Amino acid sequence: MRHAGPHGRPGTTPPVPGRPAPFRQLLAASAALGLGFALVSWQVAASGPFRAADERFAGLVRRSGLPDGVAELLADLGHMTVAPVVLAAAVAYAVPRARRAAEPRWWLGPLCAALALAAVPLLVAPLKALFDRPGPPGTGGADGSGGFYPSGHAATAIVAYGAAALLVRPWLRTARLRRGLLAGTALLVAAVGYGLVRRGYHWPLDVLASWLLGGMLLTALTLTARRSTLTARRST
Repeated sequence: MRHAGPHGRPGTTPPVPGRPAPFRQLLAASAALGLGFALVSWQVAASGPFRAADERFAGLVRRSGLPDGVAELLADLGHMTVAPVVLAAAVAYAVPRARRAAEPRWWLGPLCAALALAAVPLLVAPLKALFDRPGPPGTGGADGSGGFYPSGHAATAIVAYGAAALLVRPWLRTARLRRGLLAGTALLVAAVGYGLVRRGYHWPLDVLASWLLGGMLLTALTLTARRSTLTARRST
């Protein structure tokens, strides 16, 4: 038995879109993200050329004309008191629609999203202790203490907002709305990262590493939800 999805699209369990990418593509994307994270981490640990360029680029961002108040607001959008609220709203939007559409294992997408967000501090905290990278001079690293790599706020933002977009996307009526949602989410995540660097809370590579780490979590979330959904369909 095959359940129809919203507006005639194949049935899916959010956060997987109506036409999810093949497993091999998702696995390749996850491997590429992992290699990128390993490369960035190596450069930070070894004080390589990427790290030197990173610190020069941070100075340019700090001198940009964005007002401090706006930058602070953008940085705060990655806080654990803000981003999870957006994810909860996405769950509240997607779950009733999935249940009405008789989606198999409608609860799996929201559960995977919550687990991915819960994994952020469990992964970031040990990495901060391992690398013990000092923060930028000034606001974020005035005391010279370490623990700035990777950025917890940036990781929270990409996982919470990314998972929220993946939950909501299948239920939007048009391709234009779905593309707009993904583009807006990417812009929001980038704005959080910019605010963190602009205010001196993190170096750019701290933010980039968190995006790579968060991308791996979102890919794992999508793979898990899709595989379980296909298994459920075979058994119906």
